Amino acid sequence: MISRTRPSGRRLRTLSASGTAAIVAVLVVSLLPSLAQAAEATLGAAATQSGRYFGAAVAANKLGDGAYTTILNREFNSVTPENEMKIDATEPQQNNFTFGNADRIVNHALSRGWKVRGHTLAWHSQQPGWMQNMSGTALRNAMLNHVTRVATYYRGKIDSWDVVNEAFADGNSGARRDSNLQRTGNDWIEAAFRAARSADPGAKLCYNDYNTDNWTWAKTQAVYNMVRDFKQRGVPIDCVGFQSHFNANSPYNSNYRTTLSSFAALGVDVQITELDIEGSGTTQANTYRSVVNDCLAVPRCNGITVWGIRDSDSWRSGGTPLLFDNSGNKKQAYTATLDALNSAGPGPTPTPTTPGPTPTATPTGSPGSASEIVGAQSGRCIDVPNASRSNGTRVQLYDCNKQSNQSWTYTTNRQLRVYGDMCLDAAGSGNGAAVQIYSCHNQTNQQWNVNSNGTITGVQSGRCLDVWSTSNGAQVQLYDCNGQANQQFRLAPLA
Repeated sequence: MISRTRPSGRRLRTLSASGTAAIVAVLVVSLLPSLAQAAEATLGAAATQSGRYFGAAVAANKLGDGAYTTILNREFNSVTPENEMKIDATEPQQNNFTFGNADRIVNHALSRGWKVRGHTLAWHSQQPGWMQNMSGTALRNAMLNHVTRVATYYRGKIDSWDVVNEAFADGNSGARRDSNLQRTGNDWIEAAFRAARSADPGAKLCYNDYNTDNWTWAKTQAVYNMVRDFKQRGVPIDCVGFQSHFNANSPYNSNYRTTLSSFAALGVDVQITELDIEGSGTTQANTYRSVVNDCLAVPRCNGITVWGIRDSDSWRSGGTPLLFDNSGNKKQAYTATLDALNSAGPGPTPTPTTPGPTPTATPTGSPGSASEIVGAQSGRCIDVPNASRSNGTRVQLYDCNKQSNQSWTYTTNRQLRVYGDMCLDAAGSGNGAAVQIYSCHNQTNQQWNVNSNGTITGVQSGRCLDVWSTSNGAQVQLYDCNGQANQQFRLAPLA
């Protein structure tokens, strides 16, 4: 692969009511709900129909440009600060944090009810001089301090954080990038994610990179293997960002959908985070349409961000890669993108942030009865590995066997007990939080709503029990409820 390079400091008819016409009119009226759903006039509104966002990278110094903000406010419902949250912008001197420009963007978005993607907490590039000159333990501690301080400052305001950016090398090696951060130890990425989770438990934590769009590339496979490892070991990762800067050297490939769906199958959301496609006319428009359709085909692809608004705002302005021309006019690519977004069906009902519905007493799952918890998708049971009785043992899926380590009693105070004195326990409240067993107590992280729609939701988090695989050993986690079969369970009484 030929890697992309960045310019310094940039990111980068009316019917009658008689006879046959009346019948036709009735038919038309009956179709109005679906037609209305396919007729949104802006990118953000069209994306919302399927439960997604459509965002743009925003520069604080352009918020005073009337033409720029007119398009931004009309079309988008998510923003990513282009440079204003990077390390050199937020910590220009060690332990001297400055958030003014980033705050301008965040406040602009939140006042309109938009999402904010935080970009980025840990990166080898755009480090301030003081960090560039550090190494070893001092650098590791400084990096973790930066992650903690910035994520804590924005706690509750950020939907998704690009925790670590561009940590893998281009080419065919599948290796990590040789950077000062990498040289602090191979676990630096994991350490950054754990620090981010502690600082902001409610934000989705993403790994973000470029040239990872083609499923066959070594770099793509290397990132995939890291994410799989993280999920298996309980490292807190909720999403993977695909920058998707497409041009002649890094073209769109028809296996892009395979890439998105393969990562999603690991149990993470996938997001298109920095989309731009060099070119013009029909060819560019068709590629934008293909990318959007690929995202729409993957339920866990929950949003798209274009890296800029007008071509003149792009870090690759000479390649005219965006949806609006220099004058702010809509291009063919805009129409193709909007049409694709409007073609999507409705998305799942959003997850409530308050506890789920009161458990329904039914023949399966009545309080006080011993039951197996059986996954609708897998047919396997929630199982305590090796019949362990140790606090913190993470539960998994396994072939149902009616043994004591798969025998759960749902109590009147909404606990799910195993062995009589151990409870199903959420180790956190965010997406990806481990579900384990722990000595029973009276806290809400051990209380569960067994709902009539087949989900089991945590009282503390409002999130669903979720599995990322149907195989024996697949671990159970918390995740935003999405109506999919991997979040459906039934309590089957033990005879």
